[in-house]
Amino acid sequence: MLDGLLTWLASPLSGALDHAIGARISWHGRLMVLAWGVAVPLAILLARYFKVVPRQDWPRELDNKFWWHSHRALNYGAVILGCVAVALVWQGDRYAGTARNLHGWLGWSIFSLGLLQVLGGHLRGTKGGPSAPRLGTDGTVLDLCGDHYDMTPRRVAFERVHKALGYTMLMLVWITVLLGLWVVDAPRWMWLGLAGWWVLLSAVVWYLQSERGCLDTYQAIWGPDPELPGAAVRPIGCGIRRVRSDASNAS
Repeated sequence: MLDGLLTWLASPLSGALDHAIGARISWHGRLMVLAWGVAVPLAILLARYFKVVPRQDWPRELDNKFWWHSHRALNYGAVILGCVAVALVWQGDRYAGTARNLHGWLGWSIFSLGLLQVLGGHLRGTKGGPSAPRLGTDGTVLDLCGDHYDMTPRRVAFERVHKALGYTMLMLVWITVLLGLWVVDAPRWMWLGLAGWWVLLSAVVWYLQSERGCLDTYQAIWGPDPELPGAAVRPIGCGIRRVRSDASNAS
């Protein structure tokens, strides 16, 4: 019975008796799944739900950079892996057809969005605030002004575009990976493994959103004081919560 199950899992979805693809195509798929199907979703999850980490005494302890370093490292890693994966199949893909063409077009779209996200991150403006004040030419502190601290139009535009592109890319990844599996007639265990991974991610997101919620980035960094210069700007994104200053003080 076990042998039959293993044989069934190792067989292509189409029911074909053999599944053989070139090493370059195989590694292309592995790296792309690791980059866009694993690293990017984790980067989004950490940025959304771990701006304040467990056991952090927020709001007495502010601006924990765990999420920031993790988010950047995972996204940069995804782009690097994506570059290698693209190089593996550059002008060397033997597959053809509508599904293959759509997979390629979506893949290039995702890769381009990833590069845009990296570039956009460097155009987000200055931080400002007590930990990153504006300095004069002699190094003296001029004021606390910064694009993020003041929530300038530049920062607001960055957050809207960055988040919209990130979630769009995530949706495209699911479609593109499934098309890739279909094109190469991947074995059943790959379909089930990816489905299990996405179900697990969805369950974790549901749990974190219902139990912890997504704290506003501004409050995670500078606290819930309503008098802060950027506190009047509404949180950007869906399902983001803010804590009232009196509620945080009461805790």
